[in-house]
Amino acid sequence: MAKAIRFYESGGPEVLRYEDVEVGEPGPGQVRLRHVAVGLNYADTYFRNGTYPIPLPNGMGVEASGVVQAIGEGVTNVAVGDRVTYTGFLNTLGAYSTERLIPAEPLIKLPETIGFETAAAMTMRGLTASYLMRRIYPFKAGDSILLHAAAGGVGLIVSQWAKLLGLTVIGTVSTDAKGEIARAHGCDHVINYSHEDVAKRVRELTDGVGVNVVFDSVGKNTFMGSLDSLKRRGLMVCVGTASGPIPPFDPVLLAMKGSLHLTRPALADYIADPAEKAALAGELFDHVGSGRIKIEINQHYALQDAVQAHRDLESRKTTGSSIFVI
Repeated sequence: MAKAIRFYESGGPEVLRYEDVEVGEPGPGQVRLRHVAVGLNYADTYFRNGTYPIPLPNGMGVEASGVVQAIGEGVTNVAVGDRVTYTGFLNTLGAYSTERLIPAEPLIKLPETIGFETAAAMTMRGLTASYLMRRIYPFKAGDSILLHAAAGGVGLIVSQWAKLLGLTVIGTVSTDAKGEIARAHGCDHVINYSHEDVAKRVRELTDGVGVNVVFDSVGKNTFMGSLDSLKRRGLMVCVGTASGPIPPFDPVLLAMKGSLHLTRPALADYIADPAEKAALAGELFDHVGSGRIKIEINQHYALQDAVQAHRDLESRKTTGSSIFVI
């Protein structure tokens, strides 16, 4: 009998239940997949607490890696025995499980250079870093970025990738220990926002000019400081709202602060085209497989410990990537 984490009402981590589930055989366009490792992402908490509304009861998680056990009619992109990984949104919900049925379309074949645990730890974070570095702005050597949550899973990948592009990276963290982690992965400067004024410090580090781009995954608590850290005509990239949603504001504010640009991208829109997804995944796998980018898996959990995993994630106790090992 397969196991899965399911929930029947929105709420805190305590709503998650570890249950027996029947998997069945794949239908047309589907695959039966045996998981080896499952990714834990902050987006999972948004499904659980109702920020992302979904029909209930439902499964949890959108990212995992494993081995194809059976394929349904019409599946041509993978075969039985293939090593695969995936990430997505509603089409991949239910990843917190030992085995499952899933549409074949989101599956990405893994090269031999990438292990299952690494794949589960980096598919969502890595593809996010890939589009942020390669699609969101025409970076050139010498440009500068402000990277919030620099010691987090996405942050550690982005900072390493940014150094490969010759960028100056200013990272923000909540503790000095996280600051050391961020420095070790490419941050040129680290700001501890617990006791430093981020925008003021950014201006000092950039001779008053500001940075080209801000990657802000925190949201409400950092939004205004992020805008104040940008150079004239800089780009604000809102990639998450860990501290809560950004309050409404008059767009004239962007003009007043230097004709700023703002975007709120979603990974789904950058991997919707199969060719673009393959290109982004290929570059990511090449960097990781060659060792140019290292994936830090700093927390391992058993699937039945999902409640504790969510508590750790929301209390910001984690660094790097977290996974469930099946």
